Amino acid sequence: MKTTFIILIGLLATNAYAQGVSEVNLTAFSEELTYGRPVEVDLDSAFIYTQVDSIMSLGIREEAFPGAQLLVAKKGKIIFHKAYGHHTYDSIQRVTLNDIYDLASVTKITAALPALMKLHGEGKLSLDEPFSSYWDPWKKVADKKQLTVREILSHQAGLTPYIVFLNEIIKKNGRLKKRWVRPKANSKYNNQAYEELFIKDRFKRKVYREISRSAVNDEKKYRYSGLTFLLYPQLVKNLTGTDYATYLRTQFYDPLGNTTMGFNPKTKNFSNAIVPTEIDTLFRFSLTKDWVHDENAALMGGISGNAGLFATAKDLARLMQMYMNYGIYGGRRYLKEETVKEFIKVQFPENENRRGLGFDKPLLGNDTLKLEAAYPAPKASAESFGHSGFTGTFVWADPKDQLVFIFLSNRVYPYRSHRKLYSLNIRTALHSVFYEAAATHSD
Repeated sequence: MKTTFIILIGLLATNAYAQGVSEVNLTAFSEELTYGRPVEVDLDSAFIYTQVDSIMSLGIREEAFPGAQLLVAKKGKIIFHKAYGHHTYDSIQRVTLNDIYDLASVTKITAALPALMKLHGEGKLSLDEPFSSYWDPWKKVADKKQLTVREILSHQAGLTPYIVFLNEIIKKNGRLKKRWVRPKANSKYNNQAYEELFIKDRFKRKVYREISRSAVNDEKKYRYSGLTFLLYPQLVKNLTGTDYATYLRTQFYDPLGNTTMGFNPKTKNFSNAIVPTEIDTLFRFSLTKDWVHDENAALMGGISGNAGLFATAKDLARLMQMYMNYGIYGGRRYLKEETVKEFIKVQFPENENRRGLGFDKPLLGNDTLKLEAAYPAPKASAESFGHSGFTGTFVWADPKDQLVFIFLSNRVYPYRSHRKLYSLNIRTALHSVFYEAAATHSD
């Protein structure tokens, strides 16, 4: 088995150059994460370090990313946490284990989703009610007023995938419209997108209006759309009476001990280094650092449901462990067990839609695919779930194998055109190591 896996990783390098959840004892895993060694959870340590080091070295050498880090926990123990490379290709600042990363779309399941799950568990958000029951602007929109929360969260509603709101604030000559953007904050421009870039407060209303007017596909099939994630912060405030960022911090992040998890880290005075993302040539005209990379989230003042969250690997591990424990962490219940199980379940398999509610899931039939075609690892169980992020992030949890996998990188440095993270299938290859390590240990 070990030889087969090494050959498979070699093939990746060559190409670069050319339904129910198994019963587990949740009590044993509901305490806080602790550090341990692979052998304590029956994994082959030598195999893990050899393979991960090789794959990470390949990624850096091929400029899939300048640096990255990987944290893996199994059965409540962090058995691997290592940093590789540097923040940028000039090799000045090394990646460290407490670096803070822009999570991009991982925000969807680590910010918007926990809030929605809690509201669902409290009976304040019904999955099979029309979304318009909670979002008044859609009540008079013919093609949206009957779309259910379940359809929307599972990307089964036919919504437009994306709207580039940056186009609304840039003139044809490339300059920013003073109507929407100012270099200093004032009573009408309070949402900071970047250094000396403040967005007019009313721009959010324009975003909501454009989303309401966007097209809906009549054919209801899997079509990924992040548009409603721009609405969820206001939805959460409407349903709770508390602003979105405060709600997340008080209900989840602070109790979990996730001290770096949050929005707009530039304003928090962290001692941790914040990993830069892209050299922006359209909007910010500098290396995007300390502020969110995603332009839509930036225009919302950095606080959104589609992107904008920053965190360390350890913070992410705690939250994913809580999900994997069906809502419990450190002896405290954050979410109802039945809520978590419903959200991580594939919703429309009959329509060839692999998605859960907000959560990504393995490709249908993933266990039959070779490594280069699989997503995530072929041996990840059908009960597993997670999400990826545009900046080069990836989180995944597997309740059956009690495995939490956190990969963080800034693959968009210096430009988003760097896509070898995908062509090399780095994340899937790394993920597979920890399933193969169990097999090799038992040989």
